[in-house]
Order: sequence, then structure tokens, then C-alpha cells
Amino acid sequence: MYSLLAGPALWVSFIIFFGGLIARIGHLYRLSRKKDLVFYNHTGFTWGLKSVLYWLLPWGSASMRQQPVFSFVAFIFHITLLAVPLFLNAHNILWDESWGISLWSLPDSLSDVMTIILLVSIIFLVLRRIVRREVRILTEPWDFVLLGLTALPFLTGFLAYHQVGPYELLMILHVLTGEVLLILIPFTKLSHMILFFFSRVFIGFEMGVRRGARSW
Repeated sequence: MYSLLAGPALWVSFIIFFGGLIARIGHLYRLSRKKDLVFYNHTGFTWGLKSVLYWLLPWGSASMRQQPVFSFVAFIFHITLLAVPLFLNAHNILWDESWGISLWSLPDSLSDVMTIILLVSIIFLVLRRIVRREVRILTEPWDFVLLGLTALPFLTGFLAYHQVGPYELLMILHVLTGEVLLILIPFTKLSHMILFFFSRVFIGFEMGVRRGARSW
């Protein structure tokens, strides 16, 4: 089972992930050319870049400064979510063996700390969706499912590394949930990992070039 998941299933997951993102971006681009052509008549990449950068900076926008705790947790969540899978030493060893690609690796102790921080961040985000009324009314059951699926690859990998529980089962669940997450990204709200940049650029065009106002 593990060999299947770590071999052909992994390739299928990556193909769906990259292919799905490309198809989604292409579809949205064609749609915007039909319905929002005005954006393309007011392009200004300086404004677009500023719009992206200010939203990538901690408390860079007015709305983030109004919610400093949530903004801090959100930034920590996204940093750990990207850093651990990309720079985990065990992942880099596997990538080097399979594709000859090796990135800089995090110390295992730091990866552990970042994994715990990510899991605590997810608990915070779940509780926020339950407690905050303005967030709760916009929350669907699927949002909790996505947060749970995001947590599972990290939780199972952490437990397997520390030999807590049945190792083989945890490794199968680790790879399986990671691949399910990859497959879901292009077709769910998780696609904002890529679409965020496009939406911020377009908002920069609209607010900055067309209206002469900041979008942050």
C-alpha cells in the first residue's frame, strides 16, 4: 500500500495538482476577459505589486491591524504550512533519491516545533470559526473538513517520526492525506494559495490605477 501511494499515486496527485491549478487559472482568466475587461484597460503593475506586498507583510494592511491576533496566527500558520513540507529533512532525502532535487533542510527539532505551532494554529482557526459570530455565519461544514485535512498530514507525520502509534499505518495515512490535500487544492478554497496573488493584483489595478486609492 505504501509503495503504491509513494509511487504512482504520488505522480497522479502532482499531475492533478499542477494541471488543476493551470486549468483553474486559465478558466478564470478567460472569464475575466469576458466580464471584467475594464481591469485590462487599467493595468499598473506597480500598484498590483504594492497590493500583493502589503498583504504579505504582517499587519501591512488596515484590516490586518484591526485584527492583530488573528493576523499573527494566520501568518504563522501559512509560514509553517509551506516551510515544513518543503524543507523537512526527510522529504528532501526522498526528493533527492527520486528526482535528484535537494533543498535546504530544517533541523528536525525546528520542524517539530513548527509542526506543533501549525497544529495549534489550526485549533485556533477552528475555534475562531465557532466563537466569532461574523465568521460563524460564513462558515460551512466543508471548511472544518478542509482544516482537518490540512492538519492530518502534519499530525500523522509527527506521530510516525516519534514512533507514537502504529508506524506503518501512520505513514500510509500521512502520504494518503497529503495526496488528498494536493488533489483538493485546485478545486476548493485552498486554491487561494495561488489565486491570492491574482486577486490582489487585480484589486491593485482597480483601486490604484482606476480610482487612485490604496487597496491596503
